[in-house]
Amino acid sequence: MEKFQEALLILLIVLPFIGSVVIGFFRSTAENREAWFAGAVALFGLLLTLSFYPSVTDGHVVYQKLPWLPQWGLDFTLRLDGLTWLFLLLITGIGLLIVIYARYYMNPADPVPRFFSFLLAFMGAMSGIVLSGNLILLAVFWELTSIFSFLLIGYWYHNASAREGARMALTVTGLGGFALLVGVLIIGHVVGSYDLDAVLQAGDTIRKSPLYVPALLCVLLGAMTKSAQFPFHFWLPNAMAAPTPVSAYLHSATMVKAGIFLLIRLWPVLSGTDQWFWILCSSGLATLLLGAYFAMFQQDLKGLLAYSTISHLGLITSLLSLSSPLGCVAAIFHLVNHATFKASLFMAAGIIDHETGTRDMRKLSGLYRYMPHTATLAIIASAAMAGIPLLNGFLSKEMFFAAAVVTHVEVWLDRAMPYIGTLAGIFSVTYSVRFIYRVFFGPKPQNLPKTPHEPPHFMRLPVELLVLICLFVGIAPNFSIGPALATAVYSVLGTRTPHYQLALWHGFNTPFVMSLIALFGGVLLYIMARPYLAAYKGAPVFFRYFHGKRLFERLMVLISWRWARRAEQVFGTRRLQTQMRWIIVGLCLFILVTLWGHWPKPGGVTALVFDPTFLIIWVIGGVCAVGAAWKAKFHRLTSLIFLGGAGLMTCATFLWLSAPDLALTQLLVEIVTTVLLLLGLRWLPKRWQDPEPAPVGWLARMRRLYDLSLAVFCGAGIAWLAYDIMSHEQKETIATYFLRHAHTDAGGRNVVNVLLVDFRGFDTMGEITVLGIVALGVYALLRRFRPAPESIEPPSQQQIQTAFDIAQPDRREGDMLHDYMAVPSIIMHWLFPVIVSFAIYLFLRGHDAPGGGFAAGVTLAIGFILQYLAAGTRWVEHHLRILPLRWMGTGLLIALAAGVGAWGFGYPFLTSFFTYIDVPLIGKAPIASALLFDLGVFTLVVGATVLMLIVIAHQSIRRYRIRHKNMLRRGKE
Repeated sequence: MEKFQEALLILLIVLPFIGSVVIGFFRSTAENREAWFAGAVALFGLLLTLSFYPSVTDGHVVYQKLPWLPQWGLDFTLRLDGLTWLFLLLITGIGLLIVIYARYYMNPADPVPRFFSFLLAFMGAMSGIVLSGNLILLAVFWELTSIFSFLLIGYWYHNASAREGARMALTVTGLGGFALLVGVLIIGHVVGSYDLDAVLQAGDTIRKSPLYVPALLCVLLGAMTKSAQFPFHFWLPNAMAAPTPVSAYLHSATMVKAGIFLLIRLWPVLSGTDQWFWILCSSGLATLLLGAYFAMFQQDLKGLLAYSTISHLGLITSLLSLSSPLGCVAAIFHLVNHATFKASLFMAAGIIDHETGTRDMRKLSGLYRYMPHTATLAIIASAAMAGIPLLNGFLSKEMFFAAAVVTHVEVWLDRAMPYIGTLAGIFSVTYSVRFIYRVFFGPKPQNLPKTPHEPPHFMRLPVELLVLICLFVGIAPNFSIGPALATAVYSVLGTRTPHYQLALWHGFNTPFVMSLIALFGGVLLYIMARPYLAAYKGAPVFFRYFHGKRLFERLMVLISWRWARRAEQVFGTRRLQTQMRWIIVGLCLFILVTLWGHWPKPGGVTALVFDPTFLIIWVIGGVCAVGAAWKAKFHRLTSLIFLGGAGLMTCATFLWLSAPDLALTQLLVEIVTTVLLLLGLRWLPKRWQDPEPAPVGWLARMRRLYDLSLAVFCGAGIAWLAYDIMSHEQKETIATYFLRHAHTDAGGRNVVNVLLVDFRGFDTMGEITVLGIVALGVYALLRRFRPAPESIEPPSQQQIQTAFDIAQPDRREGDMLHDYMAVPSIIMHWLFPVIVSFAIYLFLRGHDAPGGGFAAGVTLAIGFILQYLAAGTRWVEHHLRILPLRWMGTGLLIALAAGVGAWGFGYPFLTSFFTYIDVPLIGKAPIASALLFDLGVFTLVVGATVLMLIVIAHQSIRRYRIRHKNMLRRGKE
């Protein structure tokens, strides 16, 4: 049963991502199928979360550990305890309600499947944060939430405010995520492990370390940016341009709670110091007070709720800063309560906007007579936000006041907390009363875009359920939330868990007096300031400087316009030679600084025997390299021929040094790159007009001398380092290790291929991913490329054929090419099945002989290239459906499946397995699971190479279109 639970644990993360990918293939006119599917995924996640509750009570923890890089202490570890379970309940439970709500809120004219795809992906990333049992894994999912929130906030990308809000949120939270990564790396270095259990047990070690302050600053920066704490609070109100379901889910219940979760999770490790108190308490109290103050002046419903969210997040942060166990309990309790009433308020605001056509409070009034059910729900949720008795917000605010009145640190900031908290409570009641009275009472609304009415029942159902929870928790807290809260608190505090009581009445004490002052003071403040708040368009001038948006915009302008343009003026150039010169000079300086005082000295091994044949090969290669550089500017074809000659000499060098696998790969890559470069050169202008004036006279000679000196220095330095390495005798090297273990550990005799698909398979996974990204980049750049005017007409060799082509306009491009080079095209057609067979041969023999997935993929790509050259783009695509994007996606998925499959047998990611099987009539034959990974490499290489070929080849189709238009224009003339 325990093993089964561990296997189900990973579904909480994987299932939302799978659902996101599946919904991505839905049509825009899916007729609500995407909502049903997303709801089913969220419902399954909720039921799965509920099933785990018995396993996390009494401090128990459920683990799922999949080995990844055990040598570095990095494993895919999932960890479910009481705190994680409570957060998962919010993520999946409120996520399900948001899906139901969005089904009726979203406009069918929008790409709704894309919305639900992003929403499920965010749900998976958020689940990954709370379930991560490894700090590095937590940082990865942390960045994923920033990316998917960016996509959700900018969902209406045609809206400038949505684009700006998404960019601002990604910039702030992305920088915070980078700081968090640095912080967890420091913590892992101090503890000696990134495992969360090891970190939680090393609190004293971390606090005593000299690296404690840098680690604390980085972690707090990540948490404060994600949870919109001062001075990073400005991004959250600007994110309100997102659809209301996004605001209700991300900005009330999940994403902004991620920073709070991190503070709670690391509370036993980082709290208890002066630095922790001063940073968090000052930021939290400032956020609490400023957020509540700004909320009173907002005229937009979502703007009011956004600033109130900021204020409540500041309340939770200030509770955690106290290093008090009771404060931690109150923080967890208020976090859950805030998620329920704030999500319901956001959805109620969305209903008002959806049914009236506006969120402007200056236009809204008297909606209770039109929308009595929605108004009642919104009033109860607002009362919970204000901290009215018999609602959940009152209980957690009382706990906050109780923790605030206790002196924790003998400093003025701690003594001022009760007064600041009470003042913020007054503001909270004021904006809550304003929300209730201004929207639902008063005269009838005038000139609304829509006639207000109640929404469909199922659109209101999520609000009803959340409001019911607010009432249930407020009336019977011990029966409703008590056990789950106790489980979450004990998972954080353990034996330090204080005695606390969830009760409606604790007597006439100081916290109750503070609640009364906040309640009556807030109502009185609204009565006095009501005309001023209704007419004002923003906060007073002095407080506008605390918005932060203006500072952010000025900083972005300063970076992007002043600093970047100044750097471009100083260092920027369109000359590739100048850019390469800077890179090489910087690299040389770095190497010199590294080797300073430790200059390499040749060893006692005698030099290799001189061989004149090998010298001739290198002389030819050197002449070709020099010729390619010499002819590069004005004679590109000649330069390319020289470059191919240098590549062939490199191939011969590999053969000479007994590296046939490298020689084969080099030869195949030379063929592909030469053809692709030739196709690319076809569409470039014959001469490149340099926009920068070329130096003349002695300046030109000095630059050439400088480049020559730099080249000689780099070449001599590399030669010296190579000679130093080869002249030292080493008993054990990396090469001998792989030679000794290639067959015994991986079952292959081709060490190069075994190295790529087994020992360094993770590197190969990254390399093929980069190759796919490069191919997509080439495709994105060239699909809108327009050939140079002088390259539109065919080359002079085809001018004779042109008149015949025009005379017979019905002839296809392939027929023209057949006429132009009939014999070569027939030969290239006949070679295609031969090349396919040769590619399969290279692929199957790669584990024991020269070959492999990469070489086979390039070989098959050469076959496709020959078909394009033989018959033309239209003919090939009429007879062959290559679909390179599917090749690339399939290859990446196969390679990933090969890596993940090792987890099913308890081995690290990408661990290979081999054995011998009995084949009839053949005998024993070796077989390795690395063949599947190599298949992924093969498939992706084919797709990436052919994609680049196709996008270049399509320029010929564009050329014929242009030429056809020119002929029609001439005919009319």
